[in-house]
Amino acid sequence: MAKKKGKQDQGHVDAPAPSAGARQQAEAGPPPKMKRKEYEREMRVLHGELVAMQEWVKSSGAKICLVFEGRDTAGKGGTIKRITERVSPRVFRVIALPAPTEREKSQMYIQRYLPHFPAAGEVVIFDRSWYNRAGVEPVMGFCTPAETERFLQLVPGVEKAMADDGILVLKYWLEVGPGEQTRRLESRIHDPRKIWKLSDMDLKSYSRWYDYSRARDAMFAATDTAWAPWYIAHTDDKRRGRLNIIHHLLSQVPYKPLDHRDITLPKRARAGGYVEPDLPLRYIPEPF
Repeated sequence: MAKKKGKQDQGHVDAPAPSAGARQQAEAGPPPKMKRKEYEREMRVLHGELVAMQEWVKSSGAKICLVFEGRDTAGKGGTIKRITERVSPRVFRVIALPAPTEREKSQMYIQRYLPHFPAAGEVVIFDRSWYNRAGVEPVMGFCTPAETERFLQLVPGVEKAMADDGILVLKYWLEVGPGEQTRRLESRIHDPRKIWKLSDMDLKSYSRWYDYSRARDAMFAATDTAWAPWYIAHTDDKRRGRLNIIHHLLSQVPYKPLDHRDITLPKRARAGGYVEPDLPLRYIPEPF
């Protein structure tokens, strides 16, 4: 296993001791689940900021790479959907690669991800990533311990090369508790709208909670660096988790707010004799 670098070597600083207020909040337990009205109000503000960030990325030629990893059911897909639903897919690209082909299995492990790295003016979001080699694959027996160890040794150097080329690399780990994970999996079993999310792999993974915990810890120890840090988000409350992640993402990007523009719609041109044609068009039924 790759030896963890000291915090000083990575450019980190020791976190300050928790304040009395923070200790009291921890002892009091998590806040109540956020109500939808409050959630949507806050999300509307953040969506506006994401649009401002998008315009800055386009104008500045910035390159941003977001990696989303985490436990099954932790909410990666939902978070990515809320990040991207109000911005342009030409700027925000979501990458969710399928299982590797036989040819890809013979390549350098990270090779199939390289063509998807961001160019100037792009934000690329990886819905799971090369970190499969550090989590799913070793836990489920798809790679050897030696292959995982070699990956953990090499990937900080790859991410350093990304950062040196001007790519802002942000890695998010979404963490959900065992009880909440059970509830969400059971919901997928019984809800026909969610059953597609439940795979055989999810069922096999469910019993290996602590194997995943060990793999996660080893991954953090080897790959949490100053140039490509891991950020952990608790998502037992999906709404709070999504808001917190988007708020943090915005805090890491040096964008500027959009200038307000006074825009007036121009007048439409006159019909100039245009008449709707009498064509045998097919209109859809309107049951609603």
